[in-house]
Amino acid sequence: MKIIIFYTLMILGAITTGTAYAEGSLITVQTNDNNYSEGDTIVISGNIVTIIGDTQVTMQLFQGGNLIEIAQIKVSQDGNYSHTVIAQGPLWKNQGSYMVKVTYGEGNIAETLFDYTPESEIIETTKNFPVDAGDSETFEIKYTIRGGIVESIEIEPENLGLLVKINSLDDGKIILELPRESIDAEKQNGKDEKFIILIDDAQTTYEEIQSDSTVREIGINFEKGDSEIQIIGTHVIPEFGTIVMIILTIGILASILLTKNKFQIKI
Repeated sequence: MKIIIFYTLMILGAITTGTAYAEGSLITVQTNDNNYSEGDTIVISGNIVTIIGDTQVTMQLFQGGNLIEIAQIKVSQDGNYSHTVIAQGPLWKNQGSYMVKVTYGEGNIAETLFDYTPESEIIETTKNFPVDAGDSETFEIKYTIRGGIVESIEIEPENLGLLVKINSLDDGKIILELPRESIDAEKQNGKDEKFIILIDDAQTTYEEIQSDSTVREIGINFEKGDSEIQIIGTHVIPEFGTIVMIILTIGILASILLTKNKFQIKI
């Protein structure tokens, strides 16, 4: 009797395990970002827990009830797979949520979502921002930004640069026209030097779009969530930095005190 019960439990256990294994997720899927704009590269990837011969992954990309793209993807020997999609073309018209659905074998399905914004829906703003330069009054910086909002632009005399504070609603780009008389980066021979660009204290690259005798125009890419962009050069107005002004003030006060003491001694 005990032997019968034992084998019965073994059979039920095997059936239960097999069912869970079949219904469980043998495949995973993900994208390299959660938000995309028109023209972006979307990398769809994942992993197969158990490889089934030469079976390929079937990938379907939907927006609402519309099928945007379908593909068969080979699985590597380590179980990984990857597929690249360019977000452009006649089917990429609608803004909103898109779903990636992958199928492997029979009943093995995984899904993931991402948001997409077509070029026509991307908000781009161009404005002149007045920057307070202290005794030098103000100067204007023309900017164009997409994917965010410029909240402020301030001079950082101690860094010989500017601090641009933004509210980045999405991955985007800001283009700044920097007047040379107000901020610049120069070598000792007078030729252009590269600016140092920091985004949230991490150094990044930038694009020098154009330059002439009065303006340098630079483009900086940022990511959603970024908040501060520092542009560091070799000079910025006012010419006297904070430390220099403090030293100058102390010197003036010391001179006044010495002069006062001399007068007191004479009296």
